[in-house]
Amino acid sequence: MLIQENLGIQEKLKILSDAAKYDAACTSSGVSRRGKQGQLGSAHEAGICHSFSSDGRCISLLKILLTNQCIYDCKYCINRRSNDTLRTAFTPEEVCRLTMEFYKRNYIEGLFLSSGIQDSPDHTMEQMLAVVKSLRLEHQFQGYIHLKAIPGASPELIEAAGFFADRMSVNLELPTAEGLKKLAPGKTREKILTPMRQIQRGIVKQIAQEGLLEKKGLTDSLLSAPDRSVSGSLPDFEGQNRKDSKKSPSVIPGKSSYGNYGLGRSTAGRPVFVPGGQSTQMIVGATPESDFQMVSVAEALYQNFGLKRVFYSAFVPVNEDSSLPVLPGGPPLLREHRLYQADWLMRYYGFRASELLSEEKPNFNVLLDPKCDWAVRNLGRFPVEINTAPYGELLRVPGIGVKSAVRIVKARKEAALRFEDLKKMGVVMKRAVYFITCSGRMMYPVSMNEDFITGCIVGEERRKVWDLEQRDMYRQLSLFDDFHMQAALPEEEKGALLTGQL
Repeated sequence: MLIQENLGIQEKLKILSDAAKYDAACTSSGVSRRGKQGQLGSAHEAGICHSFSSDGRCISLLKILLTNQCIYDCKYCINRRSNDTLRTAFTPEEVCRLTMEFYKRNYIEGLFLSSGIQDSPDHTMEQMLAVVKSLRLEHQFQGYIHLKAIPGASPELIEAAGFFADRMSVNLELPTAEGLKKLAPGKTREKILTPMRQIQRGIVKQIAQEGLLEKKGLTDSLLSAPDRSVSGSLPDFEGQNRKDSKKSPSVIPGKSSYGNYGLGRSTAGRPVFVPGGQSTQMIVGATPESDFQMVSVAEALYQNFGLKRVFYSAFVPVNEDSSLPVLPGGPPLLREHRLYQADWLMRYYGFRASELLSEEKPNFNVLLDPKCDWAVRNLGRFPVEINTAPYGELLRVPGIGVKSAVRIVKARKEAALRFEDLKKMGVVMKRAVYFITCSGRMMYPVSMNEDFITGCIVGEERRKVWDLEQRDMYRQLSLFDDFHMQAALPEEEKGALLTGQL
């Protein structure tokens, strides 16, 4: 593979921004940093407001690859070694120039920098480190920087980069080691999890130095855990290391159940290691893993690696390969959406992966969101009394979110709440009405029957589809299916249908 070095910076930008479009970067900054005299830019933890281009890319960040050349031959990747595509690379100076000029023109709020693996992981990581170091020290750039950590790079380079980036990420790519071996033979789970563990320990070490371990609910064991924990800390679904957590994570209003390592910490005149935390990304639909396997892996990542966010990316078939699945319906966008919904429930609502799905029910319902699906399968826990139920139980009611649950807890101290009050607090009554009571009464008589409630939530227009799915009648509908037709049409009516005459 030859890198085209005679291309102009605009041509490189077109190639390397397009090559980075499959990396998810739709996230908040996670760090607050005020602008200072003599420096350019600032960051706010709720920042990075997103806008999207026509092909789905987030354009509030300058999202680019340092190079699209790669030594690996991942079968799902557009930049794989065996693809015949134009290869190019930015110099560190060119990336700095683009970032500074775009920021001054208010085109972007920060930089998202990833890369293919050029020559070796260490060489690529050195180039990326040179970019962020130059931006911070030479250009005095204080805006948001999200940096990819290169699997296989030396720990010294990753640690050094962590003091210049706001957030770092290492893509897990696929949920199981078997899938990774099949589609990304140059990568291993150990190579991916090792820098992930290093970043986590660096964040926890800094929190310990600031004396905030107890406040954030962390322990010193995260610093002293042996390296062998890397290979056994995620469920592998090949018959070993399967452990379901029995302890439900604590629920804090407005915060993730799995913690917020480093969220909102400022430098205060000293270096800060990855203040925005770390994230990762998994591809959805490239390998045959179930939704249960994916959410179980995500749960293990949150619990064991302190991740800020797990992103899910619907598989887009950009290469022709016999190992890749055929998707006649296009990328599995609905499945990706369901995984994000479940991920939110695990992080902010106190759900466990084993509550949402199981080996007997490994995939999410197409017609119901995960919370509604869980509720109709656990009707014995409902209805919930709005005026007395604990905060954690309120969160499990479909139609009640974090904000509305907090409002309910505060308001009911003053007076008993009524159904009309709940609507003003942001409760989605068309879902919640089947699962709640106010002062011991339901809004109207409801049959606590799974089929009835599911049919009402889904809607009459999709009820037939739901009935077929729930009764294991998996068949392709023909043009002649009509569930309301009991008798054949008379011959004269058939003729009228053909001629259009009444």
